[in-house]
Amino acid sequence: MTEAQKAATANGLDAVPVLELDPLIADPATRIIVCCGAGGVGKTTTAAALGVRAAERGRRVVVLTIDPARRLAQSMGIDSLDNVPRKVEGIKGSDGGELHAMMLDMKRTFDEIVEAHADGDRARAILENPFYQSLSAGFAGTQEYMAMEKLGQLRARDEWDLIVVDTPPSRSALDFLDAPKRLGSFLDGKFIKLLMAPAKVGGRAGMKFLNVGMSMMTGTLGKLLGGQFLKDVQTFVAAMDTMFGGFRTRADATYKLLQAPGTAFLVVATPERDALREAAYFVERLAAEEMPLAGLVINRVHASGAARLSAERARAAAENIDEGRIVDQEGGKTAGRGPRATSPETAAVPPVSEAAPTAEADTDVPQLTAGLLRLHAERMQVLAREQRTRDRFTALHPEVAVAEVAALPGDVHDLAGLRAIGDRLATGRMPS
Repeated sequence: MTEAQKAATANGLDAVPVLELDPLIADPATRIIVCCGAGGVGKTTTAAALGVRAAERGRRVVVLTIDPARRLAQSMGIDSLDNVPRKVEGIKGSDGGELHAMMLDMKRTFDEIVEAHADGDRARAILENPFYQSLSAGFAGTQEYMAMEKLGQLRARDEWDLIVVDTPPSRSALDFLDAPKRLGSFLDGKFIKLLMAPAKVGGRAGMKFLNVGMSMMTGTLGKLLGGQFLKDVQTFVAAMDTMFGGFRTRADATYKLLQAPGTAFLVVATPERDALREAAYFVERLAAEEMPLAGLVINRVHASGAARLSAERARAAAENIDEGRIVDQEGGKTAGRGPRATSPETAAVPPVSEAAPTAEADTDVPQLTAGLLRLHAERMQVLAREQRTRDRFTALHPEVAVAEVAALPGDVHDLAGLRAIGDRLATGRMPS
């Protein structure tokens, strides 16, 4: 264990390894970083910040996002992102460092697969088929599969030496890992094989098989799904027949690519119970699938510059101010002593009546102080809750390296903001 991993902090992560991201993104052997986690935890921002930081340290980086909100494009100064990588200007790179970004177009990626693996007439028949159009636009798992398909395409081009993937927001960790297998299984399933059987038998024998062996099933499915829909499916299956093996092959290749030593998974979460529960599920599943986990990034962690003042003491002090029990609030020990208690320093201070707005200010100061103390007490309660939540995760997974990112006062909307996030990611821990 390194010295950094042995480092203990005072914020509830004692003895937990520190996730060191700068060595990870600087290592030429690291070719793919996959950011995964629940929705709304900052995966897109984390992926973009890592991309900027890696590019400005000499890597040729492409960030693949699935976020439809287009916040990534705006923060990188690009009007819009599409299925083609766009170069990001303003990167202060060294040694040829560059950053490109793109947003997955699920249907366009599926179309590209068809166009690349089928001749002109067959490709046109597939692309115009109503069942294919529904499948490519909304079949369960298609988005996750196409994200991995696009990852495979980017890796095969070898144009970039680091690919950062912002995975789709999934309610279950299983969706992302199972998508390639799920779509491959669907295209190679018994139902599809049954629909393909008449076309494979062919000719008069095929028609006989269809009339005798499938008449009942076709009639039943036609009633359930609609006769035209079933015809569209059968036409699609006949056109796609030669491509099914390619789907299975690429699904297997992508899965192996995710397991390869050059890939690193980052689980992203916030210090909230549901997000860290999902993160724990990801960690366990990645371990079960032998995927290389780099560590956990906890975004939007709160801190306080006055952490030594507990919530209880702050609340008590506010109550004392409200009740007028704070010593010196009404002039302290010097009040009422007359001129003999006046020191040379205080003698130079004009009487209250000579300072115009002081009376109103004196009235507001205790109220403002009490309000600030209550705000501090609320902040300390938030810190305590976040610490308990993180402690539960680290108790279950003490081997997982953790990096914390301080909560920012506003949203990230430019490269400077992404650099600030990158700096916090590289630090790894909140200051004590």
